[in-house]
Amino acid sequence: MASRPPTMAQLRYLRLGRFQPGGKLPIFDPNGQQISKTVIKSCLKKGWVQTWFDNPIKPDWLVCKLTEEGRRIIDKHTDRH
Repeated sequence: MASRPPTMAQLRYLRLGRFQPGGKLPIFDPNGQQISKTVIKSCLKKGWVQTWFDNPIKPDWLVCKLTEEGRRIIDKHTDRH
C-alpha cells in the first residue's frame, strides 16, 4: 500500500530545511509563527525528519533535520506549491 503524499503544511515545513546546513528545520516559519507540533510529529512518524537534539532550555521544542526520505519527498513533489 502506497503512503499518502504530504499535505501542503508538511511539504512547506520540509522545504524549509532543504538548503540549510545539515537539513536543519526551523521551529518558526518565515513569518515568525511557531511550526505546528502536529505537522512536525507527523513528519517524524513518516520518517521524513528526525530529531536533531534536545533543547535543554525549551524541552517542548522539537528540533529536527531532514532525512534522506524527506529530501526525496521534497524532490518528488516539486510541482506542488
